[in-house]
Amino acid sequence: MLIILAFIILFHVAAAILLFVATIHNAWWLVAPPGRELIYTDLWYTCNSTCAPVMNSHTVEAAYLQAVQATMILATILCCVSFFVFILQLFRLQQGERFIFTAIIQLLASLCVMIAASIYTAQKDSFHKQVGLKEGSYGSSYVLAWISFPMTLISGLMYLVLRKRK
Repeated sequence: MLIILAFIILFHVAAAILLFVATIHNAWWLVAPPGRELIYTDLWYTCNSTCAPVMNSHTVEAAYLQAVQATMILATILCCVSFFVFILQLFRLQQGERFIFTAIIQLLASLCVMIAASIYTAQKDSFHKQVGLKEGSYGSSYVLAWISFPMTLISGLMYLVLRKRK
């Protein structure tokens, strides 16, 4: 039982780390113009050797960008909250009860990640209005966001099935 508990905790921590990296790191979109420096774009900035805010990110026309920012931050917060709720429930639940509250929070985190990555996928042409940024490709943070979606989903489903034992 201790081995299963350690696996669940490590799986949850790995999902939280992936969410933090996907949200913070500046590699959602990469552009490698021939003969020039690599350009990274994340949810807030476009960077090469210096960083500048994403064009029109504060306007109503870029509400989809704000939705991606908000849902990724919310997913990260929910994942951390569900971990602390799991630790609290580990000591407070009666024997034989399920970790339902933890599962619900973790499944909400999974839903937020899916929404954020889906909006980014659907609106990728709208994000990169500058001429040089349209010819790019998805970066590592985007991939990590999609990897963290099934990890948080599986983690939430594990909490649904898990019962507290001695």
